[in-house]
Amino acid sequence: MLPGKLSSQAGHAYTDALYACIDERPQDALAYRRNGHGGSKVTLKAKNERALRRAMDECRQAGIPHALVIDRDHVLLPHFDGSPVVTALGIGPVRRSEARHITKRFQCV
Repeated sequence: MLPGKLSSQAGHAYTDALYACIDERPQDALAYRRNGHGGSKVTLKAKNERALRRAMDECRQAGIPHALVIDRDHVLLPHFDGSPVVTALGIGPVRRSEARHITKRFQCV
């Protein structure tokens, strides 16, 4: 993915996961905002869609707010031909220790 596309998909993942947290764990979302600058944000790389979906299932099982990002209707060849494609997974906001068992297998971008 080109850097600009990667940045936009990461932004979608961040905001969608934050909205999920507001809906599911409002007190955690409020604590996150009260922390000053909102805590750390990290972008990690998954090998493939299967790895993202596995992480999503693990978030669901652990009760961790998350959001799967699916890019639809955009054309940016060769990877985006207008078909729906999973591009990112937003996790949290949570403490690092809460999600580490899920994120430890991903690499820093």
